[in-house]
Amino acid sequence: MTPKTHFRNIKIRSLVIQAIRDFFYQNNYLEVDTPIRCPSIIPEAQIDPVTSENWFLQASPELCMKRLLSNGFDRIFQICKCFRKNERGGHHLPELTMLEWYAKDNTYLDLMNQCEALVKFIVKRLIFNAKLSYQGKAIDLEQPWQRITVSEAFRLYSDISLTEALKLNTFDEIVSFQIEPCLGNPTPTFLYDYPASLASLAKLLPKNPKFAERVEFYIAGIELANGFTELTDATEQKQRFYKENLIRTSQNKSSLPMPDKFLKDLETIPDAAGIALGVDRLVMLFCDAKVIDEVVLFVPEDL
Repeated sequence: MTPKTHFRNIKIRSLVIQAIRDFFYQNNYLEVDTPIRCPSIIPEAQIDPVTSENWFLQASPELCMKRLLSNGFDRIFQICKCFRKNERGGHHLPELTMLEWYAKDNTYLDLMNQCEALVKFIVKRLIFNAKLSYQGKAIDLEQPWQRITVSEAFRLYSDISLTEALKLNTFDEIVSFQIEPCLGNPTPTFLYDYPASLASLAKLLPKNPKFAERVEFYIAGIELANGFTELTDATEQKQRFYKENLIRTSQNKSSLPMPDKFLKDLETIPDAAGIALGVDRLVMLFCDAKVIDEVVLFVPEDL
């Protein structure tokens, strides 16, 4: 990548972030700025936290933003830095830029509509055509965006069933190597209704509690966002956190402290939905950048 191309990408990044803010301002969301360093974080088996003395750098601003929901902040968004230990690759950085938003009385169905509206708003702002081109793939934004359940995706793209994948503990591997490359081509795709065991903060489907109201968003095979209809039962949430910690200890990872203040506020949280979207990856699409390194000012190896 030449210095000229890098400068162009950083300029596009700035325009994308400006457009994100304008989109949420125009939709009556309040921008918030919560701490990135906290005494407790969400206990998740698959994410290794970065520590700061005896506290943690956030992997997501989720806990604090949900606490704001419980205290009357009905529509909020935030663009912030998040941290994930041992995450480095073409689409991964240990320090990433995240967009998160939450809204009272929304569900994961609303999140899908909002993702579509946000991307189309940015496209219009950047004066792109209705079709994006990413690494030789034409992405059509005008056709109806695909919505497919996890069960359907396994039937279409996997060589084993969803049930077998869960039993063999190969779900993540199959999604990464067999399913994700097929998603978001040629239209953006929402993958939804995840197994309940893989959605520890999401509300269960009322008609089928084996699945949860979780959704992930893809364009050109790249996962951009992960969101869900929020679980609002504090007792059940605490039990799920305990299960996540049990999984962590079974994998020889440390157990994480229980976020008690969050659980207390969860007792008064309204029905809501929230989603986290990777800003760096979104910028990659608009820059036609092959790797995430091309759309940030510094990567860890340069520091």
